[in-house]
Amino acid sequence: MITPAFELSQDAESLTIAIRVPYARVSEFEVYFEGVDFKFYAKPYFLRLTLPGRIVENGAEDGSYDVDKGIFTLRMSKETPGQHFEGLNMLTSLLASKKSRSAKPLVEVTGSSELPVESNEDEEDFDWEIEQSPYEELTENDLNSQCHYGFGNLRTGVFKRLQDELSDVTDVKEPDSTPPAERRQKRLAAEESKFDPDHYLADYFEDEAIRKVLKYKPWWTVAFAKMMASPERSQEQSNQEAFQVSFSKEENYQLLKFTNKSYLLDKRAQYHVYYGLIDILLAYCYEIRVTEGESNVESPWNIRKLSGTLSWFESWNNVHEILVSFGRRVLCYPLFRHFKLVTKAHIDTVKILQLGPESWQVLLKLCREPTLQRVSWGWK
Repeated sequence: MITPAFELSQDAESLTIAIRVPYARVSEFEVYFEGVDFKFYAKPYFLRLTLPGRIVENGAEDGSYDVDKGIFTLRMSKETPGQHFEGLNMLTSLLASKKSRSAKPLVEVTGSSELPVESNEDEEDFDWEIEQSPYEELTENDLNSQCHYGFGNLRTGVFKRLQDELSDVTDVKEPDSTPPAERRQKRLAAEESKFDPDHYLADYFEDEAIRKVLKYKPWWTVAFAKMMASPERSQEQSNQEAFQVSFSKEENYQLLKFTNKSYLLDKRAQYHVYYGLIDILLAYCYEIRVTEGESNVESPWNIRKLSGTLSWFESWNNVHEILVSFGRRVLCYPLFRHFKLVTKAHIDTVKILQLGPESWQVLLKLCREPTLQRVSWGWK
């Protein structure tokens, strides 16, 4: 677990805690506070504080989350308005486990028929008394010694403090200290060990289910057919008439929450971005076909696993490398392992790219998948 960076401030009535948790699972977090105890958990971040004064839950508390900065801000009421809490900047003291303090509180409330429940079954599974250490920013030397990955190879240090969580996110174990050449070597070795000849032969000879998904027509098929049926018109006109993007209210709301970011990319970084997007598109096309357009809980895992960009932070030099990697991974990891699915995904990806930017917008629906968001941290 990671101890996040945090700051405490106060006024006469309340205590405010700002917790920096970039890349956290913001849809799954827990906050507990009572008396001098404060606990916050948003995987992979955990924060437990022993406060210098008592806070109380009275309905006036509130919280917010800044997506751009990755900061949770929680405001709680003081049990005694006007009391000044001393030592809010003593981080080590605040982080100290209660085991190292007095075994009993100075004031004990008795006589209440409704005693607070100290723990439940879920809390017993989690050690709330684990050791913590203050958050430390990476130094310039640390950053210079790390390897780059992600969007345009611009990211580094993202996984420095996430070693316990890497199995949920990526296949490369130490991306911040594993150079691209070593990542590729380890990816190839992992694929060699994972390939199962029996599974491949079973799908090759007993291919009824595979023949069914090969006949499936995904959303881009009709749009592409319309575009090809209008040779007398310009490609731009055909694209606009062939495909009209429509989103639900929920999807429009999601689009409004996206921030408009600009990146200054050199030519090499631009190629890295384009190649990575092709790799992710191949995995997306495979997933849409085998699920026949009905995504499920395994869909984000499938896309991540089939994409060397997402699972191994690969840096591609040409399209041939991408196709070879995608083909190998299709024959190693998913439920259906047939080479015709590789060629079909290749054809589907070409169709999407030929349809133009209007069709690409539909891929924003991927951003609604929480699991895929987690595995795409470096590509945000």
